[in-house]
Amino acid sequence: MKRINVLVFVLFVASAFAPVLAAQPPAVQGSMPVLDLRTFGGGHFDLAAERGKWVVLNQWATWCGPCLQEMPALSAWVRAHGAHVAALGLAYDGISSRDFAKFMQAHPVSYPVALVNLENPPKALPEPADLPSTFLVAPDGRVVRHFVGPVNAGRLDAAIDAARVLHKNWPAP
Repeated sequence: MKRINVLVFVLFVASAFAPVLAAQPPAVQGSMPVLDLRTFGGGHFDLAAERGKWVVLNQWATWCGPCLQEMPALSAWVRAHGAHVAALGLAYDGISSRDFAKFMQAHPVSYPVALVNLENPPKALPEPADLPSTFLVAPDGRVVRHFVGPVNAGRLDAAIDAARVLHKNWPAP
């Protein structure tokens, strides 16, 4: 009888938390995502080709105020650390390529961007629940940090410094 009560209790707790657990994005930290996309303007971005560099994968949208505020600072940080840093902007927008081209002319960045097909988004990363959402990928290709909300030079530098404590051979940005 005691076993049945314990089993019922465990099932009750599991069912109570099932919706919360199901809503969580898949674990990304420590994973080695495979990301190979066409970028805006006819380019190409292959995450595997960026091994040896820190890579910033920034999920954003044209309608997202905090995203627009972080873009110039993120662009400047990437430009300043270009020898050891790469970045890709992933625009989660339902706008036309033509409207996106106009937007990018008004808001240029120093890194490639890809307009995500909302019907078939990249499987390498979870779809963002909140924007902006940024993944920091280490030189070995593993995700070492996920940021929700705007990132800046200080947050990126601190995350890289923390990761380099364990991996001294990784380059400083």
